[in-house]
Amino acid sequence: MRIVSICPSNTEILYYLGAGDEVVGLDDHSDWPDEWQHLPRVGPDLTIDMDRVAALKPDLVVASLSVPGMEANITALQERGLPHIVLNPSRISDIPDDIRLVGEAIGKVREAEQLACEFAEKVETIRQQTASLDEKPKLYWEWWPNPIYTPGKENWLTDVSELAGATNVFADYPVANVKATREMVRKRDPDHICVVWCGIELERIKPSMIADRPEWQDMTAIRQGQVHLLEEGLYCRPSPRIIEGLEQLVALVHGNRR
Repeated sequence: MRIVSICPSNTEILYYLGAGDEVVGLDDHSDWPDEWQHLPRVGPDLTIDMDRVAALKPDLVVASLSVPGMEANITALQERGLPHIVLNPSRISDIPDDIRLVGEAIGKVREAEQLACEFAEKVETIRQQTASLDEKPKLYWEWWPNPIYTPGKENWLTDVSELAGATNVFADYPVANVKATREMVRKRDPDHICVVWCGIELERIKPSMIADRPEWQDMTAIRQGQVHLLEEGLYCRPSPRIIEGLEQLVALVHGNRR
């Protein structure tokens, strides 16, 4: 097959399924694994260049609706009649189903079932490890700074928070993404601030960009120096790599208390 992935999390699922010899093109934001970085690029994941996609003569395009705005890509694929599947994860429990969907589409059903089961088992192991923790720190996740976007209840980062023995301070919003304000965050007084600005390299982000916000100086996370600049690829992408991010988060907010 000739496969084009137009979302980083899809690229990572394909890699875990061992589809390297069949992937012929990627979106611009797919930065993992390293060995696929030489492949042709078809544009940013929100504005895919469908002429480039079509030129690669794909047998399958693996698309996604994991980020608001990706709907335009699906419409363009349909208009051109390009063969595609669409992943639409919101919760962490959707990831095994997405793995199976991709596996079926590329003829790797057995590999997909094994990977999906391994993922679910790792999630359950972490859940059991943190279930007995008495302290449940409050986490504020920041997708984007201006305007502020943060995950709500219907988002895998709420699941990640709970699995890590913590809580997402915006989990009471019954949506995937919340457009918030600094005052809204201040009122919820998180214990930890987790910065995962989508598409922004870590070296471009400084702790002072968050810690120096005047509205937040009395907030617990600021006073206690709990501002964490995290690798966006380990938290913002619904793929098997999120297990690595989850393990790091447990260590970050609980230390040796497990």
